[in-house]
Amino acid sequence: MRILGVDPGLTKTGLGIIEVKNNSLSFVASITIHTSSSELLSERLQQFHDAVTDFIKLHQPHEAAIEETFINSNPTSSLKLGHARGALILTLGLCGLRVHEYATTAVKKAVVGVGRADKNQVQAMIKILLPKAGFRSEDEADALAVAICHNNNQKKY
Repeated sequence: MRILGVDPGLTKTGLGIIEVKNNSLSFVASITIHTSSSELLSERLQQFHDAVTDFIKLHQPHEAAIEETFINSNPTSSLKLGHARGALILTLGLCGLRVHEYATTAVKKAVVGVGRADKNQVQAMIKILLPKAGFRSEDEADALAVAICHNNNQKKY
């Protein structure tokens, strides 16, 4: 089974796919989608839709998982991130994937063992758990962590 993990962001969104065979994890692919704050929100959301759709067509995941949004001190930023996350969830659904959501602390705990781990710890564990992972950004590492979290929790579904 292939699982697509998504680390949503309005400027950078990470996507990562793992394959699970006989309880063994392997890296399939990862990308970071970049958008510019100088573009209209609608253009940025369209870029996410197009890039995610192409990535799914290329790698054929069976399920998807996305990190939940944390509320930050700037309500406008939180609202815009919510738009991006909504567009991503809709795109995943339109591509025929069931979408599961996980809190940031649950993702970190699944990979590092501690819900308050920092980004460096997550990246280090991804390198250990997926030694062939060729992620190029912390967003891709986080997306792979979301996919691993889903794998660890999927028996509940």
